[in-house]
Amino acid sequence: MKFHQEESLLRRMLHTQILMRKYQIQIIFICSLFFSLKSNAQSQSELEQIGYLLNDALFYSEQYIIPATDAAVYLSSSSWVSSPKKKKLWDLNMSLHGNMFFVPNNDRSFRVQNSDFQFFELENASSATVPTALGNDNQMYLIGDLGGEQVRLKTPEGINQEIVFYPYLQVNVGLLYGTELIARYSTKTKLKKGDYQVYGFGLNHNISQYFKSLEEKKINISTALIYSKEEITFDFLDIDTAYGNLGINKLSGLVDTFHFQLSASKEFERLEVITSLIANISSFEYVVGGKKGEIEEAFPLQQTVNTLLQRIAKDNVNFLGEISARYQIEKIFLQSSFAFGKFANLNIGVQYQF
Repeated sequence: MKFHQEESLLRRMLHTQILMRKYQIQIIFICSLFFSLKSNAQSQSELEQIGYLLNDALFYSEQYIIPATDAAVYLSSSSWVSSPKKKKLWDLNMSLHGNMFFVPNNDRSFRVQNSDFQFFELENASSATVPTALGNDNQMYLIGDLGGEQVRLKTPEGINQEIVFYPYLQVNVGLLYGTELIARYSTKTKLKKGDYQVYGFGLNHNISQYFKSLEEKKINISTALIYSKEEITFDFLDIDTAYGNLGINKLSGLVDTFHFQLSASKEFERLEVITSLIANISSFEYVVGGKKGEIEEAFPLQQTVNTLLQRIAKDNVNFLGEISARYQIEKIFLQSSFAFGKFANLNIGVQYQF
């Protein structure tokens, strides 16, 4: 049994090494193709070094941004269902929310060492702890040599925030048969060294309307299906070389999420207490952007890197719990929600019932 486990582990390690080598060869081949069209004097060694530089950038981008895109799912998941109570036809509720995401300590940094890189190495160090996009503003220098000229850059900073806050507007409209349309939109929220935006829509359907005993006890149950789009962007690697700036100084995570939510509540006169179970299925993509560098005159680097970034695209499933309290004052509702799972998220909203 132990032998088979070791054999399986070795196979996975070998498969990973083969994939890494495959992308390295792909990068070097693309670089060779484009630069050979521009200059016959370009040495094979320099072309290989450019390939290694890009491979290091891809390695770093994966470690740097994935914790932030995982967190983005939680940022967008809270307080979609203001109440599972059945809405009347054309009931309109508009609300302004403030969302607070608590950045966990274990997702703020990662460890790198010189053996992780093929082109770069850490300046005056063999290993270091550097921030992820959710981390602090500590920076290290990476150095390399390309065509006899030093390439030196700072590692990207994190947002350096304990709490990520963003406001958004939400509209709920009652439809037929106890169904409710939900729409959410936030403008781009400025983070330190980045931006965040979310928007989406969904349907919430009341189930307790089919059970008179639940309605009599003022117990409400609903199920919701929601789609949201999140985009989170950070300042990334500003790399100057003998061929000009590489133009990969922005790195974005694009997240498409489907939320499945089951909610139940109990009414106590003006107060409603709500509990929810949420399941998310998210698709993640990553792209570099920003102002294109001078190197684009000879080589479509942004396009190439974005093609290669597809290898770290992934799908994730998350499960969250949420507890919420909603208090009515005439046509105004005050609501606070707390979502928890891998991360923790607090949401406070003010709603107006038209």
